[in-house]
Amino acid sequence: MAVLVLPKFVTLHLPIVVGLAAEWVPKPSEQSTGWAGYVDTMTVAIPLSVQLYSLRDECAQDFEAVLRRLGQIGFVGVELAGLHGLSAATTASILADAGLVVSSGHFGASPDVLLGSLDEAQEVGCDTVILAYLPPENFVSLQAIDASAELINTAHAQASARGMTFGYHNHWWEFETVLEGRTAWSHLWDRLNPGVIAELDVYWATVGGADPKRIIAELGDRLQLLHVKDGPADDPKSAMVSVGSGTLDIAAILGAAPTAKWHVVELDRCDTDMFTAIEDSYRFLTSTGLSRGRK
Repeated sequence: MAVLVLPKFVTLHLPIVVGLAAEWVPKPSEQSTGWAGYVDTMTVAIPLSVQLYSLRDECAQDFEAVLRRLGQIGFVGVELAGLHGLSAATTASILADAGLVVSSGHFGASPDVLLGSLDEAQEVGCDTVILAYLPPENFVSLQAIDASAELINTAHAQASARGMTFGYHNHWWEFETVLEGRTAWSHLWDRLNPGVIAELDVYWATVGGADPKRIIAELGDRLQLLHVKDGPADDPKSAMVSVGSGTLDIAAILGAAPTAKWHVVELDRCDTDMFTAIEDSYRFLTSTGLSRGRK
């Protein structure tokens, strides 16, 4: 007789799974797989991080207190945006004590600062380095995009040599700018090394006139992180709101990227208290099962 070994997810939630199984009857084509066929349809929610740029003012006042509060809220990780005067070793210790890991970090890509940034990233436990942005003038022509791609590819090579992953984070101008019938975003990715990953900011893509779900499909497995934010998506200067209370169809967008490694909440600006908006975003994403927290 065959012995069924259930995955850890199932054993941890066995009463729920058994209750569901009582109502599930496999189709004839599924009879041979039985429980395995049912378990294979399950998905485990993607872990939730927060980009610390959202809390830059609070971090400048007391970086350690911010990290500890994020740990208490239940975030799985943080995406770094500077260490605010703390050493990498001290930051790593605080993160571990708060129950947090480093999902990724935003760094520059200029050759004169990148190597130092990679040293710091490795010491704090960050293995995924993201270029936060390149300015609009870097996308005004195909020649400018060639230079931008060369910069990113060079940074990728330096990170890759250390066993690290390098990626690019968008704003809206990469989608607004159209050259020879295609967006600057499309031209850029044609020129990037296949090892460069994407951190797609779904809000900025929407502001730039793109459909995030289509961009996700085009990126395929190069998409590893999603910046999750919400708001009116009508103008770059508009204040953002907690995730789930704006105009974006968050469930549909996140559902289009089931293989992403992280969901990263980022709110550039809010008219309300930023920590409240961040915590409300956490509650929405985890209570709906779209993302996974620790609580």
